[in-house]
Amino acid sequence: MSALEKLSDEIKEHLFMVIIPFWRKLRDDEFGGYYGWMDYDLKLDKKAIKGCILNSRITWFFSNAYMAMRDGYITEEDIRKYKITKEDILKEARHGYEFLVNRCLDRANGGIYWSLEYDGTPADTIKHTYNQAFAIYALSSYYDASGDEEALKLAKELYGIIEERCTDDLGYMEAFTVDWKPESNEKLSENGVMADKTMNTLLHVFEAYTELYRVSKYEPAGRRLEWILDVIADKIYNPELHRQEVFFDREYNSLIDLHSYGHDIETAWLTDRGVEVLGEKKYFDKLTPITKDLTGQIYTVAFDGHSLADECEKGVVNEHRIWWVQAETVVGFLNGYFMDESHDEYLKAALAQWDFIKDKLTDKRDGSEWYWEVDASGIPYPDRPIVEQWKCPYHNGRMCLEVIRRVADHNK
Repeated sequence: MSALEKLSDEIKEHLFMVIIPFWRKLRDDEFGGYYGWMDYDLKLDKKAIKGCILNSRITWFFSNAYMAMRDGYITEEDIRKYKITKEDILKEARHGYEFLVNRCLDRANGGIYWSLEYDGTPADTIKHTYNQAFAIYALSSYYDASGDEEALKLAKELYGIIEERCTDDLGYMEAFTVDWKPESNEKLSENGVMADKTMNTLLHVFEAYTELYRVSKYEPAGRRLEWILDVIADKIYNPELHRQEVFFDREYNSLIDLHSYGHDIETAWLTDRGVEVLGEKKYFDKLTPITKDLTGQIYTVAFDGHSLADECEKGVVNEHRIWWVQAETVVGFLNGYFMDESHDEYLKAALAQWDFIKDKLTDKRDGSEWYWEVDASGIPYPDRPIVEQWKCPYHNGRMCLEVIRRVADHNK
């Protein structure tokens, strides 16, 4: 068995024995959606706030897990082995979808709330561009999984809301009140700055539009993908520092000296995916040198041979190992290897990162999943929860699905 096949087999087992069972048990059959909080001691709070991002991402995850089974990446032999059927997984996706459209969606003003109370009533009614994007991401995938035309219709409606209400003459604004008046961006501003525009929101709008275009070839989304790729190349990417800038004022002036390692390795493969879905050679030629540069720089400055540091602010590296950063590192380095197989160091890095995840980041306690955060040696921080509105199967579940698909396609 090759190293790639071993990686795929181990990750497939992890998907079916750890990630899928964990998130299925978070399902709330009384009030809908999925429970919003489990603390470090594995105490589930059934009355915690339910993040709409959390529920969009869970809907996306189960939709894509179903498609991997439907499309043969998860074989019938696997399905029998792990005793989880395609229908089981599609039911989870449908459960998330119904909560998304019946509770997270503001029928009066349009758009998706930030969060809900445990019973599905609105909690934080801020409308954030980032949140609208993740709903599009989930709805587009759910449409592909289920064939439900209403899901695609709503995805297109949210696309229209972003383009009509969330943009200025230069790009995407960030936050709004419930009735779409501009609001300060506390949700996605960090590191002591208040950003008018962020790399993070732009990246995930791009990700959402990529999925919408993939499932529907919706031409307005395709044209907007081209526009976003130009912004990434011309305004977000810093060729002198071989990185993306993170926080900006309205005119894309960078507000802080910050290198977000996890976002750069994630951006590299998501951009390559978007360029592939778009299918325009012009953008392959323009963006591929950038994604290769980002991948190479992360390998050089942030990867220590087994895992990835979090970020570097003003020359000071945060050595904490964050769950989502480690997951994106596996996919990013595997993507870098498949883009150019002369870079076998990237394959070795992806394999080493997976070893770190399964040995250090996976919580071996019964009924758990991954730790939120560990130190560079793999010791977990007990003040971080196992579940909250950001901590969900979007990153680690997606890592599993990406590895399984990519290895299978590579071996065809």
